[in-house]
Amino acid sequence: MSTPAAAPSSVLTAFAPSPARRRRDRRARAMIAGFTALALVPLVLIVYYLLEKGLSSWSGSFFTSDPTGASFFKNVSIGGIKSAILGTIEMVAIASLIAVPIGIGVAIWLVEYGRKSMFANIVRFFVDVLTGVPSIVFGLFIYITLVVTDLLGRGLAGYKGSFALTLLMLPVVIRSSEVILSLVPNSLRESALALGAPRWKVIFRIVLPTAIPGMVTGVLLAIARAAGETAPLLFTVGGANATTFSPGSQMNALPLQIYNDILSPTTSVINRAWGAALTLVVMILVLNLIARLISRRSRLA
Repeated sequence: MSTPAAAPSSVLTAFAPSPARRRRDRRARAMIAGFTALALVPLVLIVYYLLEKGLSSWSGSFFTSDPTGASFFKNVSIGGIKSAILGTIEMVAIASLIAVPIGIGVAIWLVEYGRKSMFANIVRFFVDVLTGVPSIVFGLFIYITLVVTDLLGRGLAGYKGSFALTLLMLPVVIRSSEVILSLVPNSLRESALALGAPRWKVIFRIVLPTAIPGMVTGVLLAIARAAGETAPLLFTVGGANATTFSPGSQMNALPLQIYNDILSPTTSVINRAWGAALTLVVMILVLNLIARLISRRSRLA
């Protein structure tokens, strides 16, 4: 059997990029690399300052003691951020338990049932509007409806801060989940429906497991945004130095601790704010790593 003849060198030369195209390609690559390095500059500077100023404040007592009043005496301890860490975890957890199921449920309805209907388009429009609303607006809304009117009693409380964070998380969860669910191939749905599976079982057994890795990323973005917000908590939580696990009372949080400490004229208190900021960044980083590990295992499964 005869082998095909090699392509003539003239043909290869005809398809080879010209020197001018190669120069343009190198210039474009250099511009892209330069813009990438330029975008990394503020990120590197932020991480550098956090590590430089925050690590000096870290110690065993920094994470195991509650903050105390500021003192100008060097030998007097100002306490740590235990109540702020526990308060942040509790309020964000409550907000996540409310926002994530509701947000994913709305996204499922938009993709699987609403689709291109007029009501679904109206829902998408308002979700997009809520995505761009400043966080302070959500805090003011909860402050007016629940704190000023004292609708649920007790004035400022941790669960009211969780409600404000829930409103902040909902549009992010809905929009990101809708995008991921829409990327699931329709052939998977059609195959399962053709075998006689009911639609709800197709959604929970086929669509959701396929979309979980991508949806985890969207949920994490919402949690990270909620954990770092200060304005909604200023109007709803009030803040407290002592550790409390009761959502019905005033609670502390890392953003509140940072905001209050950075206004202090005392150097040690400002250093505590840097330590709290570094702690918040590390918490979000650990959460992202855990979620990436879970999503990778779900892909392998």
